[in-house]
Amino acid sequence: MEPLSWTGSIAILNPILMIALAALVVSIVVWIIGSIVLPEAPLSLNADGTLSSGTGLRGLTQSALRYSFFACVVLALAYIVLGILMGTSAGIVGAISQQFLPVWLSLIILFAMSIAFKRRLGLYGKLFDSPIGMIGFGLVMFWVFTGIFGALDLIITHDPLSQVSGMKNKVPGTPLQNPEDGEYAWYLLGGDNLARDVFSRMVKGAWIVVQIAPLATMFAFMVGITLGLPAGYYGGRLDTFLSFLANLILAFPVILLFYLLVTPEIVATGVPNYMAAVLFIFPILFIGVLLNSRYYTRPNFRTPLLIGVLGIALWLYLSLISTDGYIINTDDYGIWGLPTYLDLFDIPGGILVVFVSVVFVNSPTVFRIVRGLALDIKTRDYVAAAQTRGEGPWYIMLWEILPNARGPLIVDFCLRIGYTTILLGTLGFFGLGLPPESPDWGSTINEGRKLLSIYLHPALPPAFALLSLVLGLNLLADGLREESLKD
Repeated sequence: MEPLSWTGSIAILNPILMIALAALVVSIVVWIIGSIVLPEAPLSLNADGTLSSGTGLRGLTQSALRYSFFACVVLALAYIVLGILMGTSAGIVGAISQQFLPVWLSLIILFAMSIAFKRRLGLYGKLFDSPIGMIGFGLVMFWVFTGIFGALDLIITHDPLSQVSGMKNKVPGTPLQNPEDGEYAWYLLGGDNLARDVFSRMVKGAWIVVQIAPLATMFAFMVGITLGLPAGYYGGRLDTFLSFLANLILAFPVILLFYLLVTPEIVATGVPNYMAAVLFIFPILFIGVLLNSRYYTRPNFRTPLLIGVLGIALWLYLSLISTDGYIINTDDYGIWGLPTYLDLFDIPGGILVVFVSVVFVNSPTVFRIVRGLALDIKTRDYVAAAQTRGEGPWYIMLWEILPNARGPLIVDFCLRIGYTTILLGTLGFFGLGLPPESPDWGSTINEGRKLLSIYLHPALPPAFALLSLVLGLNLLADGLREESLKD
């Protein structure tokens, strides 16, 4: 069986792509230089009454940048479409495009439905009026769908932990020597130093990031909001005490704090489990206070709702922190938790430690942001009007202050997922938290960099995946910021 080239029978597009990329790079360089050297062009009115500022050299540069970028996007779509239709005949690009077919279909359906109903979807719908936001959202959802379908084994070509004889450090497109019946015949992105498929490990690594980063950030926001709102609203000693705790945590360097929390000696003491038991109770408190303040004047509806929602939340909480019937289980003693027959799921110890560490490190920063917003917004007239109506403090905090702080919080949420993704990659790079054989991107980059001077292919795919996801999150945050300011 012959090795696969990168583009196979669609190599005719390669020179065109190189020209488009060169034009894009030149346009970007000229645009940057022009922005520094040339003054801002004055605004002028067109014949139809619209504003125009793209005149002269800067206007030509902006047009060249726009069209070269559009040409690169069209060519990229051409590679993907032809690759899906031609499969391995289009080389590695075609084979990978075909493997990602569920992701492409999901993105098309998502974008089509979102654009069709964007006027009914609030801030999310307005995101599709921002080109930057759409690009960022597309990059993020690409990796989200990749993680989901990768977990269902609909994209991977081989077991990410299996080793195939003769495939150690093989270059991308290398065929298997003796493929079994039904086994994929190539290592699309080559093999690593343990003869494992780099492509499958990259796809599986996306699922680990999709699981941990958004959920950990959401938990951190619930902790920060639950503590930051009363600190900013009430002030006084409560604010002083909570701010002191937040500053105490923030005084530690982030990487050092992560290192201390995930070291085996600290894990053996059960400290992460105690932290999980404390931090994971905040989402329950947040949900309970939210529902109680919203339906406080309707006790006949509020009480059954709280009992049902909090009962399910408590069950999920105990399932989350209980392992083998224990909440805390050390060599010397144990604290009973949820019985195993009621335990819905067990989180592997390494993932739980990393998850708790991310929540613990991010919560103080979120607390300070929420506290600052609450200090500002509580002086507004609509808050005074709510106080005059006799609304309770938690109603005002959750239904007057928090909705009006959503713009900065949404932007920070997206950026913080990016920071968390980088931190997860850093932990994996240092071999901390997750098991050594884990396909997470940080661990994969760390394994690949040991032979980076000889073999580039094991480290580059996960590094590019991490880069593109963080870039997408930053672009998404920029798009949401622009639209929230317009809102």
